[in-house]
Amino acid sequence: MHVKLIGTATAIAMVIGSLAALRAQTSPQISFFITSVGGGDGANLGGLAGADRHCQTLAAAVGAGSKTWRAYMSAAAANGQPAVNAKDRIGRGPWFNAKGEKVAENVADLHSENNKLGKQGSLNEKGGIVNGRGDTPNTHDMLTGSNADGTLATGGLPNGGPCGNWSSNAADGVARLGHFDKQGGGDSPNSWNSAHNSRGCSQPNLVATGGAGLYYCFATN
Repeated sequence: MHVKLIGTATAIAMVIGSLAALRAQTSPQISFFITSVGGGDGANLGGLAGADRHCQTLAAAVGAGSKTWRAYMSAAAANGQPAVNAKDRIGRGPWFNAKGEKVAENVADLHSENNKLGKQGSLNEKGGIVNGRGDTPNTHDMLTGSNADGTLATGGLPNGGPCGNWSSNAADGVARLGHFDKQGGGDSPNSWNSAHNSRGCSQPNLVATGGAGLYYCFATN
């Protein structure tokens, strides 16, 4: 019985140690990340509220759930509500990645050439590097629905906003995408938030374009 108790205690200690190691990969300063997984249904995220919940859930899993998280996404005016610009919903900064490295000082810095985004700076919530151009599979497309200045992108979009304001997986929908690694194709290939439009809004559409339905999350506090 004594040996069994020792074994149980050891097992518990190992589990606690493993959880601590997982948390240790993410800096307590984290206030910016790329989602390690998407919603699984293309750009149908349950609207901005659903996208925010996903950010919050992923952040909580790495010990950052006490902060308020928002998806970097713009949305068109609908149902009596005004249009939303991604830059207006993410707080004031500064923002740090999962390693505690500052990626931008404020909103203006984030939308300038001075930001420290890119493959080495734009990490997921666990501190992992996301697959970019040249990796298999390439998942560098980020859902943003935004212009380079962080405002709502409307060019080439049907009525209803980007992918039905993030509530549609229709193959004929459109959303503006960014390249987190700042390279690739499109009309603005080096843009982290506004590289080109998607081919559709379904998961297969996003994969075929060069993504996986991933997006940016920022802490507002």
